[in-house]
Amino acid sequence: MSTAPHPVSSTSEPAPPAEGLQPVTPGASATTVKPEGAKNQQGKDKKVKEKKDKKAGGGGGGGPLELSPPPEFFAERIKIYDEYKAKYDEWVAEQPRDTITITFPDGKKVEGTAWETTPLQLARDISTSLADRVIIAKVNGQELWDLTRPLEASCTLSLLDFDSPDNNYEAKQVFWHSSAHVLGEACERRYDGCCLGYGPPLEEGGFFYDMSLAEGRTINQEDYKAIEDVAKIAVKEKQPFERLELPKAVLLEMFKYNKYKQHYINDKVPDGTSSTVYRCGPLIDLCLGPHVPHTGRIKSLAVTKNSSSYFLGDAKNDTFQRVYGMSFPDAAQMKDYKKYLEEAAKRDHRKIGKEQELWFFNELSPGSSFLMPMGMRIYNTLVEYIKGEYFKRGFTEVGTPNMFNSKLWKQSGHWENYAEDMFQLKVDEEQFALKPMNCPGHCLVFDARERSYKELPLRFAEFGILHRNEASGALSGLSRVRRFVQDDAHIFCTPEQVGAELYSAFEFLDAVYKPFGFTYKVGLSTRNPKKWIGDLAIWNNAEATLREVLEKKAPGNWHVNEEDAAFYGPKLDFQLTDALQRKWQCGTIQLDFNLPERFNLKYHSAEQVTGADKEAGSQFARPVMIHRAILGSIERFVAIVTEQCGGKWPFWLSPRQVVVIPVAKPFVEYAEKVAKTFTDAGLFAETDISDNTLNKKIRNAQTAQWNFIMVVGQDELDAQAVNIRNRDDEVQGRDETIQLDEAVKKLLHLKQTKAAVSKLN
Repeated sequence: MSTAPHPVSSTSEPAPPAEGLQPVTPGASATTVKPEGAKNQQGKDKKVKEKKDKKAGGGGGGGPLELSPPPEFFAERIKIYDEYKAKYDEWVAEQPRDTITITFPDGKKVEGTAWETTPLQLARDISTSLADRVIIAKVNGQELWDLTRPLEASCTLSLLDFDSPDNNYEAKQVFWHSSAHVLGEACERRYDGCCLGYGPPLEEGGFFYDMSLAEGRTINQEDYKAIEDVAKIAVKEKQPFERLELPKAVLLEMFKYNKYKQHYINDKVPDGTSSTVYRCGPLIDLCLGPHVPHTGRIKSLAVTKNSSSYFLGDAKNDTFQRVYGMSFPDAAQMKDYKKYLEEAAKRDHRKIGKEQELWFFNELSPGSSFLMPMGMRIYNTLVEYIKGEYFKRGFTEVGTPNMFNSKLWKQSGHWENYAEDMFQLKVDEEQFALKPMNCPGHCLVFDARERSYKELPLRFAEFGILHRNEASGALSGLSRVRRFVQDDAHIFCTPEQVGAELYSAFEFLDAVYKPFGFTYKVGLSTRNPKKWIGDLAIWNNAEATLREVLEKKAPGNWHVNEEDAAFYGPKLDFQLTDALQRKWQCGTIQLDFNLPERFNLKYHSAEQVTGADKEAGSQFARPVMIHRAILGSIERFVAIVTEQCGGKWPFWLSPRQVVVIPVAKPFVEYAEKVAKTFTDAGLFAETDISDNTLNKKIRNAQTAQWNFIMVVGQDELDAQAVNIRNRDDEVQGRDETIQLDEAVKKLLHLKQTKAAVSKLN
């Protein structure tokens, strides 16, 4: 899910469904883009016209590449922009040109002039190559700043290029956000009645733009090249991105042709205030920015896919066409990206799940997976792995209901913010809902009887079935489902125990991720001074402890998301990187000072206590609650691991560990004995007694990704041994013969080590 800012607001909360929107017909050209080869063209003239139209149209419906004349709202929009841009330029000219000091990250200081010196000029003073490479600036470690926007006061300044890792590659997000504007411009220039909606960058890379088109026109793959061709025109023109702040009334007038932009303005911009627009070429878009200096920085742009969506994500609203894209500052990176897509397609967990008969989906229960026997083996192995770690680390499993009265969710605060994402139902005239998370239920478990400080910390874990009413368009294999299980745990502890529990939780996550070969980065979200509850001393101590843990356990692999914590406590988010360098948000450690307050949780303290979070004069104190997830959704984690290993499961997690193949029928009995020996030892073993030839059986086993193929014949029977072929051997076809009991010991040891590669020695 994208974390990009809304075009007119930085809030991450979804806007409410649009109400009272009347159809607005954009002032587009009445010129119709005619299909190739109109019937009134004959013979050679027809062929010549078709050839010209094909060259101009670039595919996708033929006809001219761009609307001619262009949409009427282009000129109307630009007229308003130019009027207010002139006024703004006059105002800037009147600002005092004070001397300011700019400090770079290495401590170097340079002088500049307020309202004149730009980050791009400063980059050029350092080197031309830096100026050509830099994407965006960052002022005072907080605010992203357009390179061409004059600095207004003394500041610290960072210059970020495409690969700068600051706060999860902010420069890339800016680059892809600018690319979304180019995509939007291309669609406005090409399609009749194009009304743009929302066009953000995507956290996982790339961008999209939602739009409605005249007469319900849809986008398909044949349109991609034409869109790309118009985008290339915009890139070639090196259109500067220009920022301008406009009053709400002017914004409404500028976007009167677009009911979606009008809704954003009315919903997000308070009366009497203003917001910003950005211009590139004929496109003027409602946007907070910032952006690259000009469109020429986007050297390579490709349309990657399309889908349908709804305005504001609500099926009650208009249907949009969503066009996705990817872009890079050079063509070589696009070439690498396309290779990556090919590899990703091979590793797609939906494809592998079908090929290996692991799971499937059915329209009778959308968003819910059907796990087949082999898929269930993987699932259970993961759960048993975490349960084993729970036992070693002092966690206690609990079980809570799948369905609760809405009173619980109102008490926890979830109903107010999350009710639309719950599956709701009436029971005995009362409102109920299937649980989307476990935490409120665990609060009830804690509060089931009086608790003593001697019991703390209490570590409750649950593999509870959760349901979330995800939009149908957002469902994606195991990665995004409506029914799932989470390896959820909640720790209730005293304030003094918080530090030790945070260390322990971090070590737990680190230990679990290692066998899968993931690397990870951690984000620390700190207190927002304007929005927080609880005890300030506990907040400060918790944040200091989290920083200490990160410095010790993940030096250089963490960053701070300043003032980004939820109001109820600081948190750590673990972002995994897989074999394809994709980022996955999985683990989390979240302190919560809110739910213990809402549920009035308390424990008998060792002595008389006082304070805002304690019942003065009594022997009761309020516990601190720590939310902790490692795998997160187990279904989603299975998808991630599937694509990490490409379906070549490590032995300990594999659903197909050992297949025994007799060379002929006389040896079937011994083959079955061998398989049973491995099964009795706790391994997944089967015998192939089909009528296929020996070579065919071996090929089938290799295709099915069995870790070990054991061929048995007279020699193996006589020696009570097995001939082993290892899937992970560098030289395939090589085998070795070892005693059966020794083979069992070696494989059990291999399973215990959780090695990524199966080596018997």
